[in-house]
Amino acid sequence: MQSRSCRIDVRSLCGPANEQDFVMTEPAAPAASTLSFGPFTVTPHERLVMRGGVALPMGAKSFDTLIALMSRPNEVISKWELMAQVWPGMAVEEANLRFHIAALRKALGDGKDGARYITTLSGRGYCFVAAISQVEIPAERRPAPRRELPPVKLPNRLQRMVGRDDAIAAISDRLTTSRFVTIAGPGGVGKTAVAVAIAHDLLETFSDAAHFVDLAALSDPDLVITSILLMLGLPAQADDPLPALLAHLQDKRMLLILDNCEHVISAAASLAAEIFHAAPHVHILATSREALRVEGEQVYRLAPLAVPPDGTELTAATAQTYPALQLFLERASAGGAQIAHDDANAAIVANICRRLDGMALAIELAAGRVDAYGLEQTATLLDERLNLLWQGQRTAPPRQKTLQATLDWSYGLLSDTERLVLRRLAVFAGHFTIDAALEVVPDERVDRSRLFDAIDSLVAKSMVAPRPIGAMMRYRLLDTTRAYLLEIEPDEAALAARHATYYRRWLEQAGAIWATIPSADERAIHFSALHNVRAALDWCFGASGDAGIGIALAASASPMFLAMSLLIECRRWSERALLAIDPSTRGSAEEMHVQAALGLTLMFTRGGSEAARGALERSLAIAEARGDAPNQLQLLGRMHIFHERMGRFDAALGYAQQSLKVAEALGDAASIALARSLLGVSLHLAGEHRDALTMLEAAWQGPGTERISTIHGFDHRNRAGISLARELWLQGRSEDAQRLARQTVDDAAQMDHPITLCIALIWLVSIDLWNGNLDSAEENIDRFIAHANSRSMGPYLAVGRGVKGEIAIRRGDAAVGVETITACLRELHDAGYELLTTTFNIAQVHGLLALGQIERAASLIDDAIGLVEQSGDHLYMPELLRMKAKILLSLPEPNTGDAEACLMRSLKLSRDKGAKAWELRVAIDLAQLLAEWRSRKDARQLLQTALEGFADGSETADIRAAGVLLATL
Repeated sequence: MQSRSCRIDVRSLCGPANEQDFVMTEPAAPAASTLSFGPFTVTPHERLVMRGGVALPMGAKSFDTLIALMSRPNEVISKWELMAQVWPGMAVEEANLRFHIAALRKALGDGKDGARYITTLSGRGYCFVAAISQVEIPAERRPAPRRELPPVKLPNRLQRMVGRDDAIAAISDRLTTSRFVTIAGPGGVGKTAVAVAIAHDLLETFSDAAHFVDLAALSDPDLVITSILLMLGLPAQADDPLPALLAHLQDKRMLLILDNCEHVISAAASLAAEIFHAAPHVHILATSREALRVEGEQVYRLAPLAVPPDGTELTAATAQTYPALQLFLERASAGGAQIAHDDANAAIVANICRRLDGMALAIELAAGRVDAYGLEQTATLLDERLNLLWQGQRTAPPRQKTLQATLDWSYGLLSDTERLVLRRLAVFAGHFTIDAALEVVPDERVDRSRLFDAIDSLVAKSMVAPRPIGAMMRYRLLDTTRAYLLEIEPDEAALAARHATYYRRWLEQAGAIWATIPSADERAIHFSALHNVRAALDWCFGASGDAGIGIALAASASPMFLAMSLLIECRRWSERALLAIDPSTRGSAEEMHVQAALGLTLMFTRGGSEAARGALERSLAIAEARGDAPNQLQLLGRMHIFHERMGRFDAALGYAQQSLKVAEALGDAASIALARSLLGVSLHLAGEHRDALTMLEAAWQGPGTERISTIHGFDHRNRAGISLARELWLQGRSEDAQRLARQTVDDAAQMDHPITLCIALIWLVSIDLWNGNLDSAEENIDRFIAHANSRSMGPYLAVGRGVKGEIAIRRGDAAVGVETITACLRELHDAGYELLTTTFNIAQVHGLLALGQIERAASLIDDAIGLVEQSGDHLYMPELLRMKAKILLSLPEPNTGDAEACLMRSLKLSRDKGAKAWELRVAIDLAQLLAEWRSRKDARQLLQTALEGFADGSETADIRAAGVLLATL
């Protein structure tokens, strides 16, 4: 192996951008041009980056960015040049480039243990600074990269597919080249089995993922997009979640299988078309009884399995060449039947398969009865039942005749007990557990032991499908079977009531863990019960339902809906339940939970509305009247969050103080930790820094913090940690503050709590800005915006744009910055989100001063001071007074007397409250004024005093500015 350091035309070695990310090398291939830097090797034509023989997971655009930078080592490449190379011919936002630069740095470990590969030159661009060598590796010595398969959410494929090789190859080819294929055909033809087989075959083609979304259990077309969001681990909390889904998918390379689209075809077709156009690397495979009929779709009509033509002289040998007959014989043998392979039996089997039109499901059902009835009797029964059904269903489409006939015939072959159990199992929508069946199905006609036997038999006869989810086996009826059974005998009221009651009890038992389920994969296990909860709620609030059970079910279901970010759905069921409550049941625990859920969902979906506040206040009043301290604590937390978001900081502080009294009365460590977090955050925003530090330290690492509860994604330990980081900065410990802030962001990312991560990121950005580290602030706010955008967090997107405006002002583009912040504040006011209004007002004042708009700045600062005095976020009062002094000194005739008074007031307030960092800022401005108008000695003494008490190693823009000023004094 030879290595040489040189300038290399990397791009000439690189294959097309749409090649697979990883390619297994062939032993006989010629020598490859491979580049190396640090511990990494890059094979451009294979689009491969490796470290120690292991391929790094890297998206296509991140790889293209790396190649563009390596092509000009030690040379600054502007962001515009990079975007033109990575996205040729496309207009993209700068945030996209910063996102991929950040992803690239993370993948390479840039900055860890002193390693540096990519540097950012503020205002200029990026530069690749590591030494690059070219290595020639002979083919026989090149190891095949090791890599793990992408994340996959697919059902298991059949161990053996009969007669579908040609179809799988043809559909796979169309799917690869055209990206959007619908497998169309009648129910029971085997569309799902073929789709699953194709997905498994093509796994390595898709570098991101393959996801299977079963739409069969949905009764509401509006839930199609919700099912996809949940499968992808995304919350469905917006009134219009489509933009978030498209934003998440737009740069992904994946295969998306939409199974059983026919009963929600309009919604599925519209959504598939949107994804196809918005996400150029997502391939869509749909199954449906009819084509979706949208642009871009390629339709493959899956034919039934081939059968011998009628009248054909068939031998046992030629029978094996027809897939339908192969399937029948294999399934019959697997069921224990012994069929002699002779010409006579081949003819009978051929006749059965023709009668069943080669339908895979019907063939399997028929083959499963051979062991019980024998081949000839099975054929006889089949003929009789199918003929009767054809005569009675002349108006039905042909594809429905065959499947309906098969189901009717199969149902007729069951014992009375099996029929009864199967009809009752149809009450379940989607998957159910054996425990659920044991609670819902039995009565005086079916005891528990007979139920076990019946389910065993129904599974064996393929009438009930088993499927392991997590550690537990779950069961479901095929959608066609369930629809058939419900048509025979509609839901019995008593059965539906037992079903709804079971899921209410199940939700109550599981409710304690909903808010703390940490990952999308773990939530998916519980998601299997969601269809049954919806079905039960539909019945409860329907014409023949039981509204009393429905109210209790809606109350019990709200934690699940909230944990899964199904805010719109939670709001809908809460409103239905409240309408059903009669005067005799007002003030119940159920009303308390429903009102609490409604208030929280209204807060997130409609902002700080009066309806949201009214629902939360009503819920809290019920908890207090009932003496329910645990729920009172949770509701005080929600009221605290509501008023904090509304900018009513004094009111939020009152609720936090009340929560601590309730928690202390409860006496358990977790409750006290929760209340301390609430109070610590409020004290921080109120500017009571010494008390805030004590409270936040206890909430971050005191007793009970490991069990601190969440309120819809608000992880209160994490909120305490990020607020504590800001307090550390304000008290002169900038290095500790940065370390803790980064830890809270990492913790929030691992928890997969969308709101928690956004909160941690925005407060980390505030510390970046306080430090004067604009590059880090910009990188983190871009991450914040990308995360909020992918999850439809409207107010947070406005916050992100506001921070971008502040950064623009600090970089010298005051006009753009002021305009951006003005628009941001207008949007936040409309949403009732006032938490960050003061910080944006301060940034606007900076911009207006830079633009020379002194009168507008003076008016704004007076309004901002009045707002703080009214609302209670006194944290920023020293900064507001300091900015007012700047304005007074910027007047055509500077008012030095009033300016000095403002600075002295700001200095005293900073010292009294323990805000060391604010003290230093005002000391710098006051020292400059003293040096110019009064005494350089007093100015020097003031600065030296202000610098005392900062932790060793603290390095901020303010400390540097103070040092420069001291040198001149």
